[in-house]
Amino acid sequence: MSALLGVDSVTKVFGGVRAVDGCSLEVAEGTVTGLIGPNGSGKTTLFNIVTGYLRADSGQVQFDAHRVTGTDPGRLYRMGLSRTFQQARVFPQLSVLENLVVAAGYGWSQLFSRRVSRGDRAQAEQLLEEFRLAPVADLLAAELSYGQRKLLEFAAVLMSSPRLVLLDEPTAGVNPVMIETMERHIRSRHAAGITFLVVEHDMTFVMRLCDPVIVLDAGKQIFSGQPAEVQANPQVLDAYLGA
Repeated sequence: MSALLGVDSVTKVFGGVRAVDGCSLEVAEGTVTGLIGPNGSGKTTLFNIVTGYLRADSGQVQFDAHRVTGTDPGRLYRMGLSRTFQQARVFPQLSVLENLVVAAGYGWSQLFSRRVSRGDRAQAEQLLEEFRLAPVADLLAAELSYGQRKLLEFAAVLMSSPRLVLLDEPTAGVNPVMIETMERHIRSRHAAGITFLVVEHDMTFVMRLCDPVIVLDAGKQIFSGQPAEVQANPQVLDAYLGA
């Protein structure tokens, strides 16, 4: 499998702290790749660099064979690289349906006009059905439960027909039923051709869903392999037990 995402010797320093320290890794197309590591290992910082929310001090990021280091998030989104956040980011004063319309690239004025294409509206309605949000389509996003907002954010990133989705702790703060729901949607979209890179602290979820699993410690990759290999690797165990 070819690499859809490549990170080469990326470094980011905050004051005297090297949050990411010459990190290199690859995400192969067609995988659900896990990215794990103890607290402070650099996972979120690396996510923010890859998705354009933070500028690296050095190193390169490539997506789909294009150098995208420092590219703004909006352009990456249009190129097919999108993400979710640990705390779901939705527009609380827009309806659930309007959140998806905005994600399709429409401006505010177009929400309240007839200029939203029939195809985009149909796609939004189909996603709401798929994510079982259709009954709350007309509610404000602020009225949703935390788990529903997580699902809405996930549905919104799919409006761009992405090739790679970065999920930042998709199961954080949600109940076991919602975890199963999230896993089902990831598997479904993966089967439809989307590649995923998943940061997650729930190791049971990661080991069940992801292959391969990349391990970060102190800002760099220390191991990558199949879930069983990761669980048995002494260096990985030492990184967690010593954290």
